[in-house]
Amino acid sequence: MGKGRIEAFSDGVIAIIITIMVLELVPPHGSTLEDLQALTPVFLAYVLSFVNVGIYWSNHHHLFQAVRVVDGRVLWANLFLLFWLSLFPFTTAWMGEAGVATLPLAAYSLVLLLASIAYYVLERQLIRIQPDDALLAQAVGSERKGLASTAAYVVAVLASVVAPAVSLAIIVAIAMWWLVPDRRIERAIGR
Repeated sequence: MGKGRIEAFSDGVIAIIITIMVLELVPPHGSTLEDLQALTPVFLAYVLSFVNVGIYWSNHHHLFQAVRVVDGRVLWANLFLLFWLSLFPFTTAWMGEAGVATLPLAAYSLVLLLASIAYYVLERQLIRIQPDDALLAQAVGSERKGLASTAAYVVAVLASVVAPAVSLAIIVAIAMWWLVPDRRIERAIGR
């Protein structure tokens, strides 16, 4: 089966996720700088989540550039990823309202961890059904960066209980690491 519908559906869901997140940005009730500063945690949580969703969208796009076909397992793996991404607006809003508090940060970290696992599952399902000479398997290789990120998210979940600031630092560091574009698939396609 072709890949066009799964790409279009995923793009639509991700656009809705970002729209829901931005709708949580409610203007301040007053007109002073102090009123605006009170929204800083909400805005920073939004920025962090926007970056994370953007990273997933960009990498999802690259994944599907390198594949020819999809099957039912890929459809379900993609839905599994989109499910976890769809929880970003909830955990973002909770973390933005509560600040660097244990339970909201643990929930946010857990959603990031599960999205990371879901992305890995999708990647493996896509590799499984491509021809043996497929670009994707060659480009992705052992997926060290993804597995290291997943392990770091595990640490972030655990740290959120005992050291929330450390958990948040790990999450920000992972996002910054992934902001550097992964050119493996582009290079493989270019060959």
